[in-house]
Amino acid sequence: MAESKKAGEKKSALLRRDFLAGGGAAVAAGTLGVFVPESAKALAQAKPESRAYAASTGYLVYDSRLCLGCQSCMYACSMTHEGEGNLSLSRIQIIRDAPSFTKYPYDIVMSTCRQCVSPLCVQNCPTGACHIDAANGNIRMIDQTQCIGCRRCIQSCPQRPHRTVWNPAKKKSSKCDLCAAAPYWSKKGGPEGNQACVEICPAKALKLVKEAPSQSDVSGYDVNLFVEPKPAAKKEGA
Repeated sequence: MAESKKAGEKKSALLRRDFLAGGGAAVAAGTLGVFVPESAKALAQAKPESRAYAASTGYLVYDSRLCLGCQSCMYACSMTHEGEGNLSLSRIQIIRDAPSFTKYPYDIVMSTCRQCVSPLCVQNCPTGACHIDAANGNIRMIDQTQCIGCRRCIQSCPQRPHRTVWNPAKKKSSKCDLCAAAPYWSKKGGPEGNQACVEICPAKALKLVKEAPSQSDVSGYDVNLFVEPKPAAKKEGA
């Protein structure tokens, strides 16, 4: 069992390297976000309010060892939410380190919104645009009709790259809502539905789970999604 698992991870590493080697230049997702000044870092490092927040009923986890770095999830995200294939508008980011080929599995980093148990983006939003949506399983999401473009949610996000996204055309912020409010998504989204990034991923490196992963470290969202291959059926007479 352990040997087959190691063999599967080794195969994933080789397939991924081949894909990246032929894919040209990497997209460094960290450069796509909004610059966070020193004055804003205090917001990101601030401790959440002591009051309890209703827990989200859905969380995106991933397996960085399986990810091919193809960015299909990023295109699917921007298409379903914004109607255009724009990587900088994607609410999920894939950071590829193809030129230097950092040692596997750290040559590709997947960055998803954590749906934080104690969300600083919600806490620091002055208008309530970034809120906990009880009608959609307590997802932490942004109502752009109430967003005033102050970027406090972006400055507050403790993740790097930050998972609240700035749209320079609309001058509004957005974030992952598990496709609960995706106007170009033909399926039912949210924690009880389908997510475009999960559906499109060819490597099955993304999954929706109901229980909150560990909040102490981002690695709590990087889980083992390796599926043990089924043994080949024996032919009659063999």
